[in-house]
Amino acid sequence: MKVFVPLDAAARALGADEVVAALQTEAARRGIELTLVRNGSRGMVWLEPLVEVETPDGRVGFGPMDAASVAQVFDGGPLSLGPVEDLPWMKAQTRLTFARCGVIDPLSVDDYRAHGGCAGLMRALGMDVEGRLAEVTASGLRGRGGAGFPTGIKWRTVAGAVADRKYIVCNADEGDSGTFADRMIMEGDPLSLIEGMVIAGITVGATKGFVYLRSEYPDAIAMMNRAVLVARTAGMLGPSVIGSGLAFDMEIRVGAGAYVCGEETSLLNSLEGKRGVVRAKPPLPALEGFMGKPTVVNNVISLATIPVIFERGAAAYAALGIGRSRGTIPLQIAGNVARGGLFEAAFGMSLGGIVDGLAGGTATGRPVKAVQVGGPLGAYFPRALFDVPFGYEDYAGQGGLIGHAGIVVFDDTADMLAQARFAFEFCAVESCGKCTPCRIGAVRGVETVDRIARGDASAIPLLTDLCDTMKAGSLCALGGFTPYPVLSALTHFPGDFACAREAAE
Repeated sequence: MKVFVPLDAAARALGADEVVAALQTEAARRGIELTLVRNGSRGMVWLEPLVEVETPDGRVGFGPMDAASVAQVFDGGPLSLGPVEDLPWMKAQTRLTFARCGVIDPLSVDDYRAHGGCAGLMRALGMDVEGRLAEVTASGLRGRGGAGFPTGIKWRTVAGAVADRKYIVCNADEGDSGTFADRMIMEGDPLSLIEGMVIAGITVGATKGFVYLRSEYPDAIAMMNRAVLVARTAGMLGPSVIGSGLAFDMEIRVGAGAYVCGEETSLLNSLEGKRGVVRAKPPLPALEGFMGKPTVVNNVISLATIPVIFERGAAAYAALGIGRSRGTIPLQIAGNVARGGLFEAAFGMSLGGIVDGLAGGTATGRPVKAVQVGGPLGAYFPRALFDVPFGYEDYAGQGGLIGHAGIVVFDDTADMLAQARFAFEFCAVESCGKCTPCRIGAVRGVETVDRIARGDASAIPLLTDLCDTMKAGSLCALGGFTPYPVLSALTHFPGDFACAREAAE
């Protein structure tokens, strides 16, 4: 009997390890030989721990499972979900980057190859550098962890730079609240990230790569370190990648847990052993990055998507999405929702379809008041904007950002004045202090919001002016994005700022 139980951090937090122990005990009591595979998560967090049993007709799920209910895995029962692939959440997705996540043993190269792994790398090895660059550019892939900069342009810049050494740096410092896609890939399909970094390396002429991981992800750190060893043994890494004669190797580095190190230049400083503070640009990291050498800095999801593009072809990938937002995006649904988790789909879904349809509305049953997209510094979208298509330019046109595609839902009890204050407070705590608008502006922002809360209406225009100053004068996204939640709260939820207006009247 073959059974799959996730080792994903979310599943473990919900009791997956205890379920494994109980399954082993129950199987031994029944005299059943049990083959246990610790896979990644399918992304249906409300069903974790999700136990799957291999049958002739496919894998059948049971969840959310607990140690006291494991007999149902053998006998059936109310926790039986039927074939996992037939669940509405799974059937509605376009799973490309996450196609293997929750399906395979994360550390089995044989399993990885059996499900399409290394096909992209083998095709890339059969192309010349210009062909690889053209493929990434034609796919329309953009950064999946920040402002959405075109990946092909960044790679071409590094490829064209003249230097004795170049590097690939994976930004795995997933610090935005409500985001977990990077972690899920690293814990559930780490070899896809490694394969993407290898393709990046052989394309731009880099022979060394680093994954910069935040210390708060111990499971992902352990998995990535083991995956590097497995990949090296399999010939995916080393002096001759898959016998090609092209060298590429990599290692895992752990940060100390500063939010600002999610910004690429702060990350590079930390990677070099320096204080994590933002660097002025120019020079760009693509020309003078890690140790002053040309460096590709990409997010986990960007790099893990590269093998898909080379396996399926740039045209097939670019055929998905809307406008300049091509391919798929891993929607990370969290906050006050009935069904939270990761859902991979082509760009273009409406926020209403995501929140009301996929997430099933709020867990409390109360009306949805606001949805914050793009992390703690993303804009708050009211229901009036729920028809806006999920795309980079579409959200920018509404004063928002896609960012890491984290979606946090709030019901009608949320106080948007308090949320605006939190944005400033968060920035004040996490600012590296490099630039004045961020260092000083965030502190003044907290004070200004507090004045409004005390009924000082004259502070409202000051708040708007302060946001404009921060956006214009900050060197990195931290201070530049802080105005997004503040201005959107002020614009879309004026009733929560009524205390000051009423006091003035």
